[in-house]
Amino acid sequence: MNGQGQDWDDLRLFLAVARAGSLAGAARMLGVTHSTVFRRIGAFEARLGARLFNRLPSGYALTAAGEEMRDSVLRIEEEIAALALKVTGQDQRPSGTIRITATDLLAVAVLPRHIAAFRAEWPGIEIEVVVADTMLDLARREADVALRIGNPVQETLVGRRVGRLAFAVYAAVHTGLRGPGDPAHGDWIGYGSAHGPLSRSLARWWPQMRQVYRTNSIIAAHAAARAGIGLAALPCVLADCDPELVRATSLPEEFMLDLWLLTHEDLRNTARVRNFLDFMAAALTTDADLLEGRCPCKTKPAEA
Repeated sequence: MNGQGQDWDDLRLFLAVARAGSLAGAARMLGVTHSTVFRRIGAFEARLGARLFNRLPSGYALTAAGEEMRDSVLRIEEEIAALALKVTGQDQRPSGTIRITATDLLAVAVLPRHIAAFRAEWPGIEIEVVVADTMLDLARREADVALRIGNPVQETLVGRRVGRLAFAVYAAVHTGLRGPGDPAHGDWIGYGSAHGPLSRSLARWWPQMRQVYRTNSIIAAHAAARAGIGLAALPCVLADCDPELVRATSLPEEFMLDLWLLTHEDLRNTARVRNFLDFMAAALTTDADLLEGRCPCKTKPAEA
């Protein structure tokens, strides 16, 4: 292999196809078109004089040469990510961009007003929010900061627990439900495996619950509950102050989930990241009543 003429963009494109197993998947990961990936991966193979992928009906599979290339490129990617983290970690300017990853729930119900207040205090810092149910890798700089539900799993991450999310069962006001009754006998909006801890807790609490609608999105479940499709277990921060919903019944403390604010250890002293973490931790502390289901507008289940 001749290293001349190769750059990181070529290698990054190759790695995206290897990870996705298809041109379409790689195009989505990189934010480019299918035709761009097709053209560039072909040109890359031509310059190398080696076929890196077998074109199969099921997708793109690595050849032996491709597997060897992938292992080398992964090491390069790790080195580049580590270097970028170390360099960025020394940046003491309160300016630049912070890339934040969060679920749709947090991006819609929690972050916007706090980000608006943060931008008013730090106008030189720009914010990019990546809405994703999958956990983006902070070590690979897929994001700078993560607001996550559940405990962190990467050893290189640092952060703090900034709150707890309470859940309750809600129904649309127009359905006429004004008391808890027996939710096990009602129609339910379910989450399946998309939200494992919540789904498992609901199954233990109401094993006979009839799920007539399922979604992988809490925001979509919220919309379905408003439409009257069925009962939904929703975060209180999202549903309590929605005039279209009534809290049918509260849920026990076991349904609470921890909320964590995280970054990579090499970024913790970067000025813009440190400012954001400190600001957001304080802001979310003031949201404790709302996050934990003590919103003044609906602190108790509605009475019949």
